[in-house]
Amino acid sequence: MPNTLIIVNCEVVKPRVAAAEHISEFNEEARSPFVKKCKTLIHPGEVNRIRELPQCTNIVATHTDSPDVLIWDWAAQPNRHPVIGASESIPDVILTGHTDNATEFALAVCPAEPFVISGGRDNNVVMWSMQDALVSLYRQDTTSYWQLRHSERSSFTRKESVKIAPRGIFKGHDAAVEDVQFCPSSAVEFCSVGDDSCLIFWDLRSGNTPSVKVERAQQADLHCVDWNAHDTNLILTGSADNSVYMFDRRNLTAGQVASPIHKFEGHTAPILSIQWCPNRASVFASAAEDGILNIWDYDKVGNNKRTERAKARPAPPGLFFQHGGHRDKIVDFHWNPLEPWTIASISDDVASTGGGGTLQIWRISDLIYRPEEELQNPLISHLVFPNNETEDGFSDFRTIVFLTSSLEHDVFLLNCSRLSLTLCYHAW
Repeated sequence: MPNTLIIVNCEVVKPRVAAAEHISEFNEEARSPFVKKCKTLIHPGEVNRIRELPQCTNIVATHTDSPDVLIWDWAAQPNRHPVIGASESIPDVILTGHTDNATEFALAVCPAEPFVISGGRDNNVVMWSMQDALVSLYRQDTTSYWQLRHSERSSFTRKESVKIAPRGIFKGHDAAVEDVQFCPSSAVEFCSVGDDSCLIFWDLRSGNTPSVKVERAQQADLHCVDWNAHDTNLILTGSADNSVYMFDRRNLTAGQVASPIHKFEGHTAPILSIQWCPNRASVFASAAEDGILNIWDYDKVGNNKRTERAKARPAPPGLFFQHGGHRDKIVDFHWNPLEPWTIASISDDVASTGGGGTLQIWRISDLIYRPEEELQNPLISHLVFPNNETEDGFSDFRTIVFLTSSLEHDVFLLNCSRLSLTLCYHAW
């Protein structure tokens, strides 16, 4: 089957609607009725990473295993059927500039301006402007283009892709660049990490050379980096040494070995993706080759308030939830900025199933992250015993009570009935 880029509409289920029968009837192999395909493109080569342009959400950039970055206006692209022998969809724009194949995951878009940056095995970071691409593609003012309806944009479909040269090529790494990230509040600052274990900060006002280059940011290859949108001094890096480091860029000095604020250890395999929570300044998530997605809260580091059960099964400092629903390595994930504590994660299941990948959309129960004092009254309200108890002390009243253990990060569904007591693990 050909490689595909699939656009879907996802219906996010409201909180606290899970019922016991839904859990018992859950089929992991079945397609979710809440995820509906709306368009399929046949992609040239593997789709290793996809990023949406914030200024126009129907424009996406994809990283494949070639030196080029491909730009798609998916709303204007014709729908395709992924059958054997089908011809590939034609990208609207091809961004050139790398001299070697791109690394799998080094791709980012700027939240402030329509800029795209990419890292490659040529050790370079390359930047393009989508303004250049759209002016060349549609021969008109880009502001007018954003205002066109989907049907009107479809009339611009071309038989050949427009190729766009980069605005800048940035040299500073001594090995492949594994990830790149823009500063959330600036269109002229970005950072990159690579297999040389370096964390490099770039500033367009300083030219094409690093503004700060931190040697040996971690003890192994760096795979991913993210910049805190609430506090732009905080930077996360993930490494092949299975750990996540948090840095304060005010304390970073060029040429020196970095000293992190904290080292987060909770994975058993290399880190592949990290991302700050858009709703909580101290919360972030990390995903790794061990198939686990961890949720961390830096504010919980050093918190000594722990139950006896938690002391018996100590968790790494700051870790307060683990999602173990994937069978293989998690290659990418995203927080939903509009639905708090909701995440979409995807795994590469080649090793476990022989091919393909799995998309999971899930939400952390509010019983996990809300303060305990806020939860007491809602939970107690469920523990209501009716007056018509039977002679054996039980009641025909049936209720469902959620119990949580915030330090073991388990959520249990307790189903209480007259003659039965069933306890089952519920993964959110």
